[in-house]
Amino acid sequence: MALKIAFFDSHSYDETSFAATNADYGFDIQYYKEHLSLKTVPLAKGADVVCIFVNAECNAQVIDKLVEYGVKLIALRCAGFNNVDLKAAKGRIDVVHVPAYSPYAVAEYAVALMLSLNRKIYRAVNRTREGNFRLKGLLGFDMNGRTVGLIGMGKIAKVLIKILHGFGMRIMAYDLYPDHEFAKQYGVEVVDLNTLYANADIISLHCPLTPETKHIINAESIAKMKKGVMIINTGRGQLINTEDLIEGLRTHHIGSAGLDVYEEEKEYFYEDRSDNMIKDDVLARLLSAPNVVLTSHQAFFTEEALHNIATTTLNSVRELAEGKPYSHQVQG
Repeated sequence: MALKIAFFDSHSYDETSFAATNADYGFDIQYYKEHLSLKTVPLAKGADVVCIFVNAECNAQVIDKLVEYGVKLIALRCAGFNNVDLKAAKGRIDVVHVPAYSPYAVAEYAVALMLSLNRKIYRAVNRTREGNFRLKGLLGFDMNGRTVGLIGMGKIAKVLIKILHGFGMRIMAYDLYPDHEFAKQYGVEVVDLNTLYANADIISLHCPLTPETKHIINAESIAKMKKGVMIINTGRGQLINTEDLIEGLRTHHIGSAGLDVYEEEKEYFYEDRSDNMIKDDVLARLLSAPNVVLTSHQAFFTEEALHNIATTTLNSVRELAEGKPYSHQVQG
């Protein structure tokens, strides 16, 4: 009998991608639009696997229920797993993720945010649609010769480094365990955070969300940055203290910000809220800022990435079915 998968936070594109890929696996997938939470966890009754995304609430209480229902595997169809209580899961239920669905998708999107902010493309499009073809307020700078600082030097950051190296940028990177050979190949200066803050014209975040990196961008770190710095975040929303970011924008210490993630995004991202007032005052302030580009956690969203997510996730379920070690297990 095919294993049953309770698929939470489902959208049409998820169902299309997983249905096509599942033709090679034959699992019984039940799709639910709801996020996994203590309120919705009863939907997992009778399932062998729960498949969740970034907005799931997989705390100790939810895990207790999953264990009670006999669920054997939590399959995250994303790289991050900060929303899963790994201590509560350890020894009771396995957890897997998709560590690298498409580093190209995210790296290319980070560049798109940089260029959009630098050349004011979003403002120019709005102007010309209204018949305003003036250039005042649209001045940018050459990326060539500018300094970019990457916090984290994993797979996504390495793809980004290759792209920015082609632009002729000076590249700095901070990482706890840097790949010095790669850095040498692409002329990357491996530096400490203070050096990166002091020199970078653009700072892009590519580190995982951990207790140590939560709010790594805050009032203290912003004060160390060059005036007018551009900040790019395609990682996790909680890497940035949003109130401190807004204050930095208000004082013009931060010149611009490109954000594909937000600290409290789960109430809004991936949903159509266009008919309702935004009750989150912090989010509303970000959206009103003329020098902020904020998108709905879409950096990963390419055809190739969706295919890789489905394949990697269903491979993990197959490993469960066949009793094999997991290729992408998250250790508690």
